[in-house]
Amino acid sequence: MEWSAGAVARMLGISPTTLRTWDRRYGLGPSTRHEGKHRRYNEDDVARLKRMVELTESGVAPASAAASLTPAGDPDFWAAADQLDAARMRRVAVSLIARHGVVHTWDAVLMPFLVELGERVSSASCGVEVEHVASGSISDAMRVSGVALGEPAVLLACAPDEQHSLPLDVLAAALAERGHASRNLGARVPAAALVSAASRLKPRVVFVWAHDRVYAEQVPLDRLEGTPVLVAGPGWDAVPLPGEVQRVDALTTAVETILNRI
Repeated sequence: MEWSAGAVARMLGISPTTLRTWDRRYGLGPSTRHEGKHRRYNEDDVARLKRMVELTESGVAPASAAASLTPAGDPDFWAAADQLDAARMRRVAVSLIARHGVVHTWDAVLMPFLVELGERVSSASCGVEVEHVASGSISDAMRVSGVALGEPAVLLACAPDEQHSLPLDVLAAALAERGHASRNLGARVPAAALVSAASRLKPRVVFVWAHDRVYAEQVPLDRLEGTPVLVAGPGWDAVPLPGEVQRVDALTTAVETILNRI
């Protein structure tokens, strides 16, 4: 059987607004599509939503509840990674994003995959090549999935000497999914280049990623006055921040904070 959004909301005793929010934020939307018609919820969709209601009513945070409803890894993605099959990894990631959205796919599948892969590399002292190919494939999937037109409201950049730019690709895709364009300067952005780009583009928000304190301390926060600045990554853990600079510690928080400022 298949049901409309209104029917599912009544069945579960939740508002249509909550249902739409869970679809948009966590990818808990209808799986069935019919040409020329609204998407419909099938029995598996409703079962997941019933569990979501149970978890949230028991006090579990919605983001945590939603993440628990998607496997913490995807067997197809792991198989493709083990074979260094970049094209297949990209296809799987794009498919997951289309079904569940950027934020949920990242939080529930891709980030846990990268964490586990990193632990394997650390413990076995091998597998770095898998990590590199997987990261590249995920970046490609994010760029394919997240394209928004218009003037960029957000400037994304890595700290000087910071080479891990995947978080920027993920955030750019998540913002594009909400209809907001960004300008991504990528890895190793010199301090002068960041200041120049902010001056030329006049974004509503500047976002800077750093995974090491040495890199974070090179970011010219004092020269970005007048523009709201968000920073993220473990590199900022012990770095004193000016009062107008805000740190965010999760993709969901970063997206919501940016959307509240643009």
